[in-house]
Amino acid sequence: MAHPITPLSPPLKDELDIVIPTIRNLDFLEMWRPFLQPYHLIIVQDGDPTKVIKVPDGFDYELYNRNDVNRVLGPKASCISFKDSACRCFGFLVSKKKYIFTIDDDCFVAKDPSGKEINALAQHIQNLLTPSTPLFFNTLYDPYRDGADFVRGYPFSLREGVSTAISHGLWLNIPDYDAPTQLVKPRERNTSSHRYVDAVMTIPKGTLFPMCGMNLAFDRELIGPAMYFGLMGDGQPIGRYDDMWAGWCAKVICDHLNLGVKTGLPYIWHSKASNPFVNLKKEYKGIYWQEEIIPFFQSIILSKECTTVQQCYVELSKNVKEKLGSVDPYFQKLGDAMVTWIEAWEELNPPKEASAAAEPKSVKKEEASPNSK
Repeated sequence: MAHPITPLSPPLKDELDIVIPTIRNLDFLEMWRPFLQPYHLIIVQDGDPTKVIKVPDGFDYELYNRNDVNRVLGPKASCISFKDSACRCFGFLVSKKKYIFTIDDDCFVAKDPSGKEINALAQHIQNLLTPSTPLFFNTLYDPYRDGADFVRGYPFSLREGVSTAISHGLWLNIPDYDAPTQLVKPRERNTSSHRYVDAVMTIPKGTLFPMCGMNLAFDRELIGPAMYFGLMGDGQPIGRYDDMWAGWCAKVICDHLNLGVKTGLPYIWHSKASNPFVNLKKEYKGIYWQEEIIPFFQSIILSKECTTVQQCYVELSKNVKEKLGSVDPYFQKLGDAMVTWIEAWEELNPPKEASAAAEPKSVKKEEASPNSK
């Protein structure tokens, strides 16, 4: 007699939170329901806290607005940006899970060239659960994918790889361009038939990259304290550099701690092109400053005494103030906010030994917000 097949539990169901920053109703989740419904969502509402955000039925979520951020963090709430997608990092702070997948609310399910819908989260999980190879490049890209392996001449001593801390996904349809590029290529689209690249690769050690936060997953235990999206948006001289700032800081720390970053699959469908003129106003100082920011990150050497992400990040914050403070006073402020962020992280995420001895000050789901479900 045949036994009924037990449905497989979704991978990492109890170890992963999905963080979504938003200012609108989350109707986009309907399309993601087959892939994301089993998981817990942390929604960070930006803008007017009195506005009611609707979430489709059947999703398990907690919803935080600006009032909740102020209540949970008190004076430290100053490190969380407002009116910018950087508000999402509050979700990283209050999560209690090992992994995070963060996605923007204008990102839909993409299709591969055969027309099959792409389960972006499943691919991110695969990326995070397999090693990275930052120390030696494999010309067949990710050797841990099915059907791939290490090429001839790849040192056997390096084939174990290192733990993967970040999985950086890509986008079809609207490219992730800065405002000047948007202005000169207003109709450019990235279609699966022309630009779909079926590859995952490890970003080599010592190489920076522009991280995009709209389709991103990471191991919160390995790199979480470095995934701070900075001071952006309301009241700040810069916007739209939040994810890139986090990416530069995190990559320098990953290189120092021998952790890996993968980029490539999965793709999502980026549905809305933001206004290039509005973007230019937010970005123009960043476009100017990045010519000094990048050499700063390329030359940074963290001391051997820094053995945790928190220690690395605090040392990095000092360097930001010392070496970028002369570029603009904003970087003094940003350096201070980086330290405040780490203080908030340690308050809400005490070391495991300490939390076993004493009940940590945490944010329980049922008291998170009147909007919690």
